[in-house]
Amino acid sequence: MNDANGSAADAAQSHAGNPVEFIEPLSSNEGVCRVQRLFADTYGEEPSGVWSAPGRVNLIGEHTDYNAGLCLPIALPHRTFIAVKPRHDDTVRLVSDVAPQSVSSNSLDGLAAGGVQGWSAYPVGVAWALREAGFAGVTGFDAAFVSCVPLGSGLSSSAAMTCSTAVALDDLAGLGYGSSDEGRVTLIKAAISAENNMAGASTGGLDQNASMRCAPGHALLLDCRPELNAVQSVSQQPFDLAAHGLELLVVDTRAPHQLNDGQYAERRSMCDRAAELLGVANLRVSAEAVEHAADPEQALADVLGKLPKEVMRRRVRHVITEIGRVREFVAAFGEGDITKAGALFNASHESLAKDYEVTVPELDVAVAVAREHGAYGARMTGGGFGGSIIALVDRGRSQTIAQAIADEFARRGFASPRALAAVTASSASRER
Repeated sequence: MNDANGSAADAAQSHAGNPVEFIEPLSSNEGVCRVQRLFADTYGEEPSGVWSAPGRVNLIGEHTDYNAGLCLPIALPHRTFIAVKPRHDDTVRLVSDVAPQSVSSNSLDGLAAGGVQGWSAYPVGVAWALREAGFAGVTGFDAAFVSCVPLGSGLSSSAAMTCSTAVALDDLAGLGYGSSDEGRVTLIKAAISAENNMAGASTGGLDQNASMRCAPGHALLLDCRPELNAVQSVSQQPFDLAAHGLELLVVDTRAPHQLNDGQYAERRSMCDRAAELLGVANLRVSAEAVEHAADPEQALADVLGKLPKEVMRRRVRHVITEIGRVREFVAAFGEGDITKAGALFNASHESLAKDYEVTVPELDVAVAVAREHGAYGARMTGGGFGGSIIALVDRGRSQTIAQAIADEFARRGFASPRALAAVTASSASRER
């Protein structure tokens, strides 16, 4: 057990700089009231209903989803709320609490992939994707968004927006897919298409599955093999931090977070190319072969030896070892081996930093400081190139560790970070 009380020097240092900001979630009632008010102020009438969807944090299994691998996300209590009223035409009007005086307007009529720019591409893209899938009953609509999922944090604010839109349009059009786990896969596909094809943001499906399928008190073990059906692809794994005297600290480094600059797509393309060279459908096939080999270390070396370039070998090594770490983490946490669970967090971060090269100085510094101040383990979470870290810490230590990170950021001239305490929450749903 790490020192739950911390040293006197540690406590003194926690007040050395400005107090770190902790992001609190909106209550259901507060979110509903705020988004209804924004809708009424913008459109001069009441919405037909309010829906919401959570952001997510991925415990482990990064950049594995698009390689048919394993991921382990939880839904956050931080949610995006959408108030909607359907229209009798193909117009979609949108407003957000980020810029309440700015209303965007787009038409679904004749809309093609990439036809909408800016943040509007995400919700408009969901309606477009549903219509492309044959759901002609999806019409235009007016919508307002209020969110407490921090933007650009790697906590999937975009999936919270697309998934809240998907469950809202599903209800309003009477499609009925939101009422079952299997049905939600249809809505997940629309949310993924909105991000990939309308917004131009590469995503492998982890975020949308988490936002639509996670459950309180559990982490979602997501198996991304394409041959699995909805029931086979997920299992709910108990994730009770309180039972082990733990907290999951999330620190948004506020480093610039961009996945639209080609870095994510370049890595995804390289993984696809590596699978072709290895003669497998995806890197999960290679990961399974390594895991079940008599000598996994030699089997991994044999796989990497078939690849022509060092950078490709490092990318593939991360994917294969990260898939293995997901299973190990589930087993370790389930057995109460928190030391091993923390070590797996650390190994994941090192692999993401050195082999996949998706960290930035802010992420590496935050992880290092969290470890120095007693975290069992810490790692970046999300796509990388900015965003957030997570740290497995003793209960009551989040504030002190987050403050230590903020103080170090101030010394280095980084932007002031924000933090939140992650607890498992429910998936996308109707609020009112």
